[in-house]
Amino acid sequence: MATTDNHDVLALLREGRPRTKTELAQLTGQARSTIGIRLDALLERGLVTILDEAVSTGGRPSLSYAFNAKAGVVLAADLGATHAYLGVTDLAGEILAHRREELAIGDGPVAVLDRVADAWDDQLVGLGLTAADVRGAGLGLPGPVEHSTGRPVSPPIMPGWDDFDVPAYVAGRFDVPVLVDNDVNILALGEWTERYPDETDLLVVKVATGIGAGLVCAGRLSRGAQGAAGDIGHIQVAAESSRVCRCGQSGCLEAYASGRGIAQSLADLGSAAATSDDVVELVRSGDPEATRLSREAGRLIGEVLSACVAILNPGRIVVGGEMARSGETLLAGIREAIYQRAQPLATRQLSVVTMQDPERGGVRGAARMALDAILAA
Repeated sequence: MATTDNHDVLALLREGRPRTKTELAQLTGQARSTIGIRLDALLERGLVTILDEAVSTGGRPSLSYAFNAKAGVVLAADLGATHAYLGVTDLAGEILAHRREELAIGDGPVAVLDRVADAWDDQLVGLGLTAADVRGAGLGLPGPVEHSTGRPVSPPIMPGWDDFDVPAYVAGRFDVPVLVDNDVNILALGEWTERYPDETDLLVVKVATGIGAGLVCAGRLSRGAQGAAGDIGHIQVAAESSRVCRCGQSGCLEAYASGRGIAQSLADLGSAAATSDDVVELVRSGDPEATRLSREAGRLIGEVLSACVAILNPGRIVVGGEMARSGETLLAGIREAIYQRAQPLATRQLSVVTMQDPERGGVRGAARMALDAILAA
């Protein structure tokens, strides 16, 4: 027989459907009196509301209970190397405010996190809210993160961030629980929960200044033993290489196939390209060299992903990040390599697609990460 606590009852109501005590008792295997105690606790916290009386088949009408998504808000941030997407959501993860902020992650944690906190303050004011309405915060960082502590670990593109206590610093501005993860993990969490909730095995790839992957395996986000799962950008793809990656090694996938890597290849050919945005604009304008190099980058990424397909057998691969905005060129190269190298059984029903809303996916994922934590207690 199933057992329950406040979390289980709340989890059922968070699904979005109002339920009666009788329904909750049947679903959890607990007595109606026990469910009543749970609901009273949740009502006291403002997390549950009582709706109009439900239709009854006879006798006294039953009360219907629903999750109260307006009981507070969550702050969410998806930080990249050169910009951040920031948002405020309700307790159901619905985005109430969203903005892009230009910033350099290399400016260090204090400067960057102060910018993020100031932007959140502005968003709260715009919504007519204050810090007292905030229930939690979630952030994604563009580097390896020890999820259990929220501290970055030797991040290649984040000078000054190593072992910085991000949760404590943010909590100094907003006295709430703060969750931190790698940016690709929150992107994967956002895509999975919002776009592909029925996919039990999903691979989300971000191609921007760097390259990384978020893994959903057997219906769970997989971070690995130390939170380093999916760090595909530093897999070696060129055995003989003089191009040094920012991690200090040579021949890394990121050094050639990221937006920064493609820009460097274009610069070697005399182009003025320096960033992922520059590459995207050149591809969109029909520049032949940018188009060729983007397709080649796609093939390199596809070769690495074909090994991931062989190991994980995902049902879908979603490609996001700045470089995904360049259109089908990059994606065509990825598909070509995967379908050429992976076994037919693994690719028979595999779908490789671009992200539908890359600017909001990470914000949704960061909010979901925070919500799952604060509403699980």
